[in-house]
Amino acid sequence: MLISVIIPTYQREAVLCGTIASLLEQDDSAYEVLIIDQQPRHEAQTQRYLEELAAIEKIRWYQVGWASLPGARNFGIRRSRGEIVLFLDDDVILPAGFLAAHRRNYDRAEVGAVAGRVFDRQKLAEAEFEIQDLPLEAIDPAIGWYSVDLVHTVKAQPVLTARGCNMSFRREVFTKFGLRFDERFGGSAVREESDICLQLRQTNLQIWYDPIAHLIHLGEETGGCHELDTRSPRYQITFYHNHFWLGIKNLTVIQCARFFAKLFDCHVLGRPPCNKSRSPFKTIVRAGFYLIGFAIALQTKVRSIWDDGQIYSRQDQAADANFSRQPHLHY
Repeated sequence: MLISVIIPTYQREAVLCGTIASLLEQDDSAYEVLIIDQQPRHEAQTQRYLEELAAIEKIRWYQVGWASLPGARNFGIRRSRGEIVLFLDDDVILPAGFLAAHRRNYDRAEVGAVAGRVFDRQKLAEAEFEIQDLPLEAIDPAIGWYSVDLVHTVKAQPVLTARGCNMSFRREVFTKFGLRFDERFGGSAVREESDICLQLRQTNLQIWYDPIAHLIHLGEETGGCHELDTRSPRYQITFYHNHFWLGIKNLTVIQCARFFAKLFDCHVLGRPPCNKSRSPFKTIVRAGFYLIGFAIALQTKVRSIWDDGQIYSRQDQAADANFSRQPHLHY
């Protein structure tokens, strides 16, 4: 099976080059690499590296004029050719055999997606412990997001969701069932992978966690499709909007109530597993962002009557249609 590896990237330089180099070291011939680049211009060394790889067809390098992580994923899907579509972040390190570890899971017809294990660089020094079976609540779409541990789990098993930096999908998820990433998830696009995983569960295909398909996520503090200051009002409002939109779009009223209560308990009140400051001032500020995010998510729900969440995809498809109508010279 051919694997299409899609790497969306934004404002990354040396770490992007390192990610690509790590991928190209894979001892595997059945894969293609698509770089969806949302950075208008790179530093000279990065620009030269990307141009050289594109010239010798080691990568397919696409530069787009907007910044949206789900939009970049959809852009890559439309141009990919593989039976398996694998998404990586632009700041990861891959071990030997990584692609083969993802591919082997698709021998089972019931597997629609594979969630790989993620070692976050910031947590590598923490005390290690292992999880065999995830708790039952980890598969609950209302509160499972706070119990799915794809760092310490060492046993392969079905899971609720994958992490966007290390996840793959069977192509028919997009061709047969028409799934797409929702481009209404803004900012850092938190929960956009949770959204598509909930959509996938409706097809009766399985999301399978394979700890052997692991990588190291560097979690660079600069660059990437996110606000640099996670304390900024824009980041906080978008963070809550995305959570509320995930629930409103996919969950029942009762599930939403449980999800939003957990969101408030963890992220506003700061209780475990979030463990945030519980000072009255910070709690009140977070509660304000929580309410604003909810109000904006309700607006998103109203707009969904005419907005299908494919903002950048429509621009891309319109540009393709316009190009196809232009006269072309043949030599």
